Amino acid sequence: MDYKEFCDIYLPLTDGLYKVAFYILESEQDAKDAVQDLYIKLWNSRDTLDNVHNPMGYAIRLLKNMCIDRIRKESRHPREDLSEDLTAEDTADGPQAAKERAERLQRAVRNLPEGQRKVLEMRLLRGMDNEQISKETGMSNLAVRVMISRARKKIRKEI
Repeated sequence: MDYKEFCDIYLPLTDGLYKVAFYILESEQDAKDAVQDLYIKLWNSRDTLDNVHNPMGYAIRLLKNMCIDRIRKESRHPREDLSEDLTAEDTADGPQAAKERAERLQRAVRNLPEGQRKVLEMRLLRGMDNEQISKETGMSNLAVRVMISRARKKIRKEI
């Protein structure tokens, strides 16, 4: 497959692919990165793309697998968004601002529904991954991920 064919067939799929990635990853930047990585992978395998009968289906399948790999990698090495935000503000605004922010953070965590607070504490304080939380709580892995995501969104909104 040459450059023009690649552009004509795969580039128009970008918006749909982004929506799929965003739905799975729940992050604008991660979704953009995933789509970009997908295009790199597609371009590197362009010699075999002539055999693909459904480019959109093929691209979505690859993208879903790449997103799942990202989620798995993140669950092994979780980003601690809340603590990173706190330390960044600490250096920018001084100790008093950091203290006020920490108080807002504690208040926001206390205001979470019991289930969300419990799951978030397991993740951040006890360092458990989604699979461990799932086993301990009896929830599905997806439910745990959703609860953590919702808890973080509520906290960010209150802070």
